Amino acid sequence: MEYKYLKNNIDHTDIKYMSPKERDILCSELRDKIIKTVACNGGHLASNLGVVELTVALLSVFDPGKDKIVLDVGHQSYAYKLLTGRFDRFDTLRKQGGVSGFPRRSESRFDVFDTGHSSTSISAALGMARARDLNRDDSYVVAVIGDGAMTGGMSYEAINDLGHSRKQMIVILNDNEMSIDKNVGGMSKYLKELRISKGYISAKQNTASFLQKIPLIGNGIIKGIKKIKTFFRFLVNKQQPSMFEDLGLVYYGPVDGHDHEALIKALNAVKDIKDPVLLHICTKKGKGYKYAEESPSDYHGVGPFDIDKGVIKAVSASYTHAFSGAVVEVASKNKRVVAISAAMAQGTGLETFSMKFPDRFFDCGIAEEHAVTMAAGMSVSGYIPVVAIYSSFLQRAYDQIIHDVCFMNNHVVFAIDRSGFVGADGHTHNGLLDISYLNSMPGMTVLSPRDYRELKFSMDYAVNRCEGPCAVRYPRGNCPYDAKDFLCDSVDDITRPHLVIDDGSDYALISFGVISAQAYNAVQLLRNKGLKGRLIVLTVIRPIPYSELKPLLSGIKDTFTLEDGYISGGFGENFSSLAEENGITSSVHPIAVRDQMIRAASIQSQYEQAGIDSESVAGYITRKLSI
Repeated sequence: MEYKYLKNNIDHTDIKYMSPKERDILCSELRDKIIKTVACNGGHLASNLGVVELTVALLSVFDPGKDKIVLDVGHQSYAYKLLTGRFDRFDTLRKQGGVSGFPRRSESRFDVFDTGHSSTSISAALGMARARDLNRDDSYVVAVIGDGAMTGGMSYEAINDLGHSRKQMIVILNDNEMSIDKNVGGMSKYLKELRISKGYISAKQNTASFLQKIPLIGNGIIKGIKKIKTFFRFLVNKQQPSMFEDLGLVYYGPVDGHDHEALIKALNAVKDIKDPVLLHICTKKGKGYKYAEESPSDYHGVGPFDIDKGVIKAVSASYTHAFSGAVVEVASKNKRVVAISAAMAQGTGLETFSMKFPDRFFDCGIAEEHAVTMAAGMSVSGYIPVVAIYSSFLQRAYDQIIHDVCFMNNHVVFAIDRSGFVGADGHTHNGLLDISYLNSMPGMTVLSPRDYRELKFSMDYAVNRCEGPCAVRYPRGNCPYDAKDFLCDSVDDITRPHLVIDDGSDYALISFGVISAQAYNAVQLLRNKGLKGRLIVLTVIRPIPYSELKPLLSGIKDTFTLEDGYISGGFGENFSSLAEENGITSSVHPIAVRDQMIRAASIQSQYEQAGIDSESVAGYITRKLSI
């Protein structure tokens, strides 16, 4: 497609002066650019295609250079980026140094808040609205939140505060589940058009203002009018009073989210209301690309794909796939095993479990805190919950893991996907903190399997051998090395350290999980330099098996540890702090991620930036041994 309006020098201020036909063309061009770019680079497709008209409408009504537009999660930011000065760089989407897949303040002045995790937009926008009022400026504040993100408790905390404070701002609820065709009658359509007209809104506010001034009876008359309005709304539309109205927000909608002119009309009508407004719009995920419309979950976050055939390029088996098989296997043998997801059954590999054991599968929505405490409730009732959540998302449930699981020593198994670096999704999704925060939790057992076979044994161990809280952390993607050098033969093998290489006693290197592949290659590089040492690989990393490590470290002056997490509170620091009192006399040198923000790039590049790739590790050990 040759673009007529979407081009390098597009100015978002031009959009408000376009005709409806010109906006139609612009929307088609945006979809074309998004589909072609994601087909090459991967990214979030269905959600971005669903908000093209909304983005055009927002930039037709608001000025992103002055007004604040906060996009929840950020899965829907591509059209916004293309229309706010990033068209010429959009081909670098999700690449190192390129355009981020999420809103980033460091990338553009039009991105007002970094997002990546769900349900944060209303809280952030309310903070901006309060700051605006303190500054006495006249900017507008808008939060765009999807219906899925409304399952997160944080969004309701924010709505409760917003309704109580009555701050002027707009919350746009992007509902991609409800059909806009539910209310099709002529009277319904007429009343909907009336309710989002400026004349109606102005008359409504003026009437309320007048009645409030009448002593004694004014407020009573207003309440009576509201009850009559509610009755007629139910009579005509079959709509119950909106929950959001009960919480103090002015509710309008639903509005067709793919009719940019209706959206512009609605936004112009509500933007000057002095109270908080919730504008309910209805959209279709994947709009404009039939494969994404038919299978929005498959096209939520995708790798490169064939546009014409809609075929997502095949990938080999992943750790997530291995976990999927492992959890089904343990559940087949142990009827007390249940599985819990926080709206990520497909992403975490629990979809197969949900189909095989539908009565033992529970999806809590985007509510990690609730998921963990609910798991604790099932644990005290005699079940063994397996809670599968991405590492960076599990951070949200830090308190619940401690208070509701660890303090009672509940047998809850945490399957922590996307541990370590995740690549193109960048710093908001990197799982670099799980070792540190799990290390601080009483009674927690932590396993970090290095290959698919170990992951299977780890799940067996976590479910059938552990008695308290247990976490199994594993990375995104595929096994990065020939697993034959690391294979365990049974579940018993994962509890002991493995002396994988025993060249000599110049040094020892201890590692675990997927990063042990970098350790393995580092030892090969050191061997070429004439340095002969020992590589020890663990699976159980907490509690640390000091008694079994002690003989393996006999005669070693310098021991190094390598991990794919932050150094503070990590395995290396934990090992070093207790090594001497456990009879290990060698000096311990942790190698881990320092105080760095590692952004989107290939996982190998992220290793290199963090200094935990094989060459950096070999170089660090060489320098230390030469001192």
